[in-house]
Amino acid sequence: MTGTASPAGRAAPRGRIDKRQAILDAAFTVFARRGYAEACVQEIAEVAGVAKPTVYNHLSDKENLFRHAMAAAADIVMAENLAVAERLRDPGGDLDAVLGDVAYGLVQVCCGERSRALRWLTYAQVARFPDLIEVVQGRTSVRLAEALADRLARLSLAGRLRPCDPALAAEQFLALLTGPMEARSGLGTHDIPAEEARGVARAAVDTFLRAYGVGGAGV
Repeated sequence: MTGTASPAGRAAPRGRIDKRQAILDAAFTVFARRGYAEACVQEIAEVAGVAKPTVYNHLSDKENLFRHAMAAAADIVMAENLAVAERLRDPGGDLDAVLGDVAYGLVQVCCGERSRALRWLTYAQVARFPDLIEVVQGRTSVRLAEALADRLARLSLAGRLRPCDPALAAEQFLALLTGPMEARSGLGTHDIPAEEARGVARAAVDTFLRAYGVGGAGV
């Protein structure tokens, strides 16, 4: 198969799909660099390696381009987070170590350039795009919390964590990570040293296991 099905049942050409993705990637790069107001479609076209009319053919206008670029970036960040959370599917014997690995992995995604730019652009453009926070959170933090809740529910049923509301436990675990990281990074505006990030992750796991652990942190 060389493409995806269109609403009419026809396969979309792979080249068109790839070109659209290149435009979205370039748009996010330029919006992150310039901000929404200062970004121009001509620069986006140049970064994407396409003609300016091609950008309009795919995304119609700058506002639509911004919305789709933000959604695409959120999906990439979400995929990175889900890959980290997947480590909890089979944590083996040392739950403390695996939770620590997961916590630090999530912190690393949070501190990544794409994730930081996504948050900055969301905060900066909330007045112009009031639905943007809901869109971005729906594709990132909400889906991550759901995935973590599923993993924590399985651990609780297996006796690795005490009986709990898994959705609440996931929400609290993420809050223990994102709260300190947002505060220390100035809402993602500057880097956090790796050792400091590891300390945040370790403290989050210790606090979480004091609340939800069974018979010791490593059980």
